[in-house]
Amino acid sequence: MLPISAVPCPLPVVGASAAAKATDGRPRVPSLWYGIVLSGALGLLAWQLGKWFPLIGGPVMGILLGIAWRNMLGVSPLCLPGIGYSSRQILKWSIIGLGFGLSLGQVLATGASSLAVTLITLSVAFLAAWGLGNWLGLGSHLKILIGVGTAICGGSAIAAVAPIIQSDQKDTALSISTIFLFNILAVLVFPPLGHWVGLSDAGFGLWAGTAINDTSSVVAAGYSYSTSAGDMATIVKLTRATLIIPVCIVLAAWTAWRAHHTQAQVSIARIFPWFIVWFLVAAGVRTLGWVPVWLIEPLHLASQFLIIMALTAIGLLSDFRQMALAGLRPLLLGLGVWMAVAASSLAVQWLMQAL
Repeated sequence: MLPISAVPCPLPVVGASAAAKATDGRPRVPSLWYGIVLSGALGLLAWQLGKWFPLIGGPVMGILLGIAWRNMLGVSPLCLPGIGYSSRQILKWSIIGLGFGLSLGQVLATGASSLAVTLITLSVAFLAAWGLGNWLGLGSHLKILIGVGTAICGGSAIAAVAPIIQSDQKDTALSISTIFLFNILAVLVFPPLGHWVGLSDAGFGLWAGTAINDTSSVVAAGYSYSTSAGDMATIVKLTRATLIIPVCIVLAAWTAWRAHHTQAQVSIARIFPWFIVWFLVAAGVRTLGWVPVWLIEPLHLASQFLIIMALTAIGLLSDFRQMALAGLRPLLLGLGVWMAVAASSLAVQWLMQAL
């Protein structure tokens, strides 16, 4: 139960001070509950709007509402811890919940069948980042971070790789801002493009799962297209996310070789996306028949709402002014790598069908 003081985040003022004043004059202390309640309230509104406008859908509505709130009204510093928690942890719980609606055999078969496309798009991302980055005159750290973020899992991959290659804070922030912008664009652009191209649910799920940067955006775009496309996209994306482990190991070896020492170390336990294991456990529980039939639909609905809530929180974190500070060259690199990955994913699918 929420404590009495955990009321929804007050209407924020852009540039509000970190020490918001309570009615008795004492400063309020930031709490997870402020941001969670704000994200949940806007998420409920987005869910309803998604029902009224099904062509847009709740996930996209959540991102748009979050963006509009952040950039028109601003967000109080009191809400930031809870918004950050909602964008990360609640998203993970929503994906675990989706596992209860899938069989373990389906998950493993889909992951295995998508691996070839995933590996090809991964290679394309790194080659495009290196070639285009050299042409734009960008440093090696920025090229690696944007390449990894586009190839694997967005900001999570960047956060894992940055300390390994000893990137400075500026390059890390620039790459995260760049990737974040294209995450949002992907949610808005991919579904209509998929319909225009005439992709099947499975085809779109494979495309979204291999070509969209962040897990949240993959889930949003996939379920905006259809439920089966969302299931497919989620599984493909989670398979892709596990590749962060070999990539980090290779980058650690490369960094150590360049520096002629062995200080670049990788903690597998720290970088491993453990929520994927629990997703597989949930699918295994469903496969074994341990989930009552009457509970499957409520679990799916709860997961859908948590996805919308998490995406709303991501929208609340999108500060266009910060993105603008990234400059033109990192944005051009992010755009070029993103387009190369999206095109290569479609090309590989077409070639596989042709053969």
